[in-house]
Amino acid sequence: MVKAFFLALGDAVAPAERRVLLLSLLGTFALLVALWFGASFLLAALHLSGITWIDRVIDVLGSFAALFLAWLVFPATSMLVLGFFLDGVIASIEARHYPELPPARRIGIAESIGSALRLALIALVLNLVILPLYLLPIANVVIFYGINGYLVGREYYEAVALRRLEREGVKTSWHRYRVQLVLAGIVIAFLLSVPVVNLIAPLVGVAFMLHLFERLRRRG
Repeated sequence: MVKAFFLALGDAVAPAERRVLLLSLLGTFALLVALWFGASFLLAALHLSGITWIDRVIDVLGSFAALFLAWLVFPATSMLVLGFFLDGVIASIEARHYPELPPARRIGIAESIGSALRLALIALVLNLVILPLYLLPIANVVIFYGINGYLVGREYYEAVALRRLEREGVKTSWHRYRVQLVLAGIVIAFLLSVPVVNLIAPLVGVAFMLHLFERLRRRG
C-alpha cells in the first residue's frame, strides 16, 4: 500500500495529468460554491421566523452551516467532477505503469458520473443525518474519516475496477479486500480534507486506488 501511494503522488503531478488537475479543481470548487450560495439564498428567502433580527441570525448561522456541509461532502463531490475526465486519466496512468494490460472495458461518462453521483448523494445524506455527532470532540474525527473513508474507498475503487471487471466481479473483490480498500479510502479522505493538499488529492486518490487494485488483482 505504501509503494502504491508514493507512485500515485508522482502520477498526480505528471505533465499528462496537469490539465485534468486544473479542470477538476475548478469544477469541484464551482460546484461547492454553488451549493453554499444556494443553501444561503434559500435560507434568506424563507424568512423562517418573520422577525427581522432573528432571521438575520438564522441567515448567518445557516451560511456557516452550508459552508461546513460543503467541506464535509468535498471528498465525494471531487470524484463527481473528476468523473468527466476519469477514463482518460486512468488510461494514461495504466499506459505509464502497466503497458502490458489489454484494452480496458469501455466505461461511458454517463456511467462514471452516475456512480459518483449516487455515492455523493449518499455522502450528503449520511453527513446530514450524523451532523449533531460532529459536535462531539475526538469522536467527530473518527466518525468523519470512518464514514467518508468507506464511501470514498468504494467510490474510487468502483471507478478503477469497473474498467477491468464486470460489476459482479467488482462487488466480489470489494468484499474480499474491503479492509485494505477502506483503509485506502481513509487515506484519500484525509488528503481531501487537508487545505492545499486537497487540491491534488482527487488525482492522487485515483492513481493510488489504481495501483492498489492492480496489486490486489495480481495477488488474488
